[in-house]
Amino acid sequence: MEDLNAILAPGMLVRHPTQDDWGIGQVQSNIDARVTVNFPDAGKVVIDGTRIALVPVFDA
Repeated sequence: MEDLNAILAPGMLVRHPTQDDWGIGQVQSNIDARVTVNFPDAGKVVIDGTRIALVPVFDA
């Protein structure tokens, strides 16, 4: 799953695949498979990119 998250860059919008209630988050950083995302309803969350493949949002 790390390869899927490799394209994520700061400023990109994403959704967590199993936490729809968190809303659309903005990527803050992506370092060594750790993706930090600021979600409107969950705050700042660090995602282990080797376990969770975030879903890019292009039409928000």
